[in-house]
Amino acid sequence: MKQKPTLTPCQDDKVNHPSHYTQGKVECIDAIESATTNLVGIMAVCVANVIKYVWRFALKNGAEDLDKADFYLQKLRTKVRKKQ
Repeated sequence: MKQKPTLTPCQDDKVNHPSHYTQGKVECIDAIESATTNLVGIMAVCVANVIKYVWRFALKNGAEDLDKADFYLQKLRTKVRKKQ
């Protein structure tokens, strides 16, 4: 089995560990996995995308990412209200 290359702190693995998802003690994908454990379908997708876009906004696309997070939050809110 091929081993992953070891990255120095200044390298950025844009596929496996992009810097805009790995700041702090928890990687974004792990937080999303935990947050969506009991969700399915579009609700899981919306929660995951809200987390993703809020997580990275300061390091990637700024307000555009916050707008995307808001889009998914509104979609989630609509789905939740329809279920109630």
